[in-house]
Parts: sequence; C-alpha cells; structure tokens
Amino acid sequence: MAKMDDKDAASGNGDTAAGAVERPDRRPLTPRLRVLFAHGRKIGPGKADLLDAIGRTGSISAAGREMGMSYRRAWLLVDEANRIFTEPLVVASTGGSHGGGAQLTDFGRAVLAAFRRVETRTATAIAEELTPFADKLSGE
Repeated sequence: MAKMDDKDAASGNGDTAAGAVERPDRRPLTPRLRVLFAHGRKIGPGKADLLDAIGRTGSISAAGREMGMSYRRAWLLVDEANRIFTEPLVVASTGGSHGGGAQLTDFGRAVLAAFRRVETRTATAIAEELTPFADKLSGE
C-alpha cells in the first residue's frame, strides 16, 4: 500500500525524492510506503530508517538519538519489527563494562533491502502514472 499526502510532502527537507511528482509552488508529492502484515503489524519508512541507523551505529540508543527519538521509542519499534517475522531483524546485547550493542541480522538486512527495492519501484510507478496530472493539481 502506498500513501501520499500533503503532510508527507510538507515534512520533507526540500529534496526531490526518486519518483517525486513536482507541484507548482509546493514541495514535491512523495509516496510513502507502508507494508501491512498479519495482526496489524507493519513496516514503513520510519522502521526502515531506524533499521538503517542501527546498521550504521551498532546501537539502538544511538540510532534513536540520530533520529530524534528516545531509546524507549526506538526499542519499542525494534521489538515490533522483530515480532513481524519468525526470525529477528535486530539482535541486541545487554550493557556491561564494555557496553551493549545491536546489529541487524542477515535476515534483517535482507528484509530491509527488499523494502527499499519495493520503495524505489513504487516511487517510479507512481511518478510514471501521476506525472501527466501534475499540472492539474489544486493550489489549495
């Protein structure tokens, strides 16, 4: 399921994402993909970005800080993501004298890569289909 709305466009940083449809006098209309699984579980851009950050930082806490969220919020999102599949996306070790850490599993990296590929394909398809209508968008 792909969702596009003005709120998503307004929250962007002004960069034109791949597949974004330019609108006169407004920021681009950009698709935001959320994949819904059984039992109301989902992966969207927020969880995907958090997984990317965990992969870069090796830490749920550092990834959360990088994204401007509390450790608790980041941990809850990781826990939710780990409950989607029978294999975890992220494994964490508890702190201690050497500190804890977190890393994406091979399965987590595969799921994240698949999500990013689907995001790109979705943006391309939406741009191809909606670009012919871009000059007819309301200014309201």
